[in-house]
Amino acid sequence: TNESGAAKRAAGQAAAVRVEPGMVVGLGTGSTAKFFTEALAARVVAEGLKLRCVPTSRQSRALAEQFGLPIVPLTRETRPDLTVDGADEFDPALNLIKGGGGALVQEKLVAVSSREMLVIADESKAVD
Repeated sequence: TNESGAAKRAAGQAAAVRVEPGMVVGLGTGSTAKFFTEALAARVVAEGLKLRCVPTSRQSRALAEQFGLPIVPLTRETRPDLTVDGADEFDPALNLIKGGGGALVQEKLVAVSSREMLVIADESKAVD
């Protein structure tokens, strides 16, 4: 729905504000994470924000390349300072299901390597 799209966009934009100059950023996969990557690319253009990106999937790599974001492989030296990714579902206690798709292994590797993990979701992902 359009309402869900607006909420996902707002979540992505709010997460992009958390990125600081010089960070290595893990780029998540999925519809909400896509809005984060778009908002991050807009900051790079508007502010000249310097950063390096570690994609969690072929999908997030292709999106980063489309926006001209600098991509680096996941190594000990490029551990993400912050990874932003979406959730498949979350409950009232904020337990969540993440990575039901094919990018699960790379998503997990980037997530566990990250100093901080930020999960973004809109109300359409809420379950009992």
